[in-house]
Amino acid sequence: MQAKEMVKAAYEALEEKKGEDIRIIDISEITTIADYFIIAAGGSNSQVSALMDNVQEKLGRLGYEPKRIEGARTLNWVLMDYSDIIVHIFMREDRLFYDLERIWKDGKNVEPEEI
Repeated sequence: MQAKEMVKAAYEALEEKKGEDIRIIDISEITTIADYFIIAAGGSNSQVSALMDNVQEKLGRLGYEPKRIEGARTLNWVLMDYSDIIVHIFMREDRLFYDLERIWKDGKNVEPEEI
């Protein structure tokens, strides 16, 4: 239940700052690293930064702090590890290059209203 609350809050935070092509992938049955990936893109470094800040703020208000955040300096690919969920925020071009959706295709795509 905690993971779903986190996913919902993170999704809303990304949506509020106009994150592009936000995807939720349930990876709970294929790995132990997390239950969900949330993947989004931004069109500029400042948008990626705003997306990251809003996720951190929204989850922080609910009492969730990240174990670690990677990529906050370059803002090409920000990884926010909250144990149960991992939020990936990319610059558009980097998202296409790394194509996490293809790599994690064995996971289950989840629609926001399913959470």
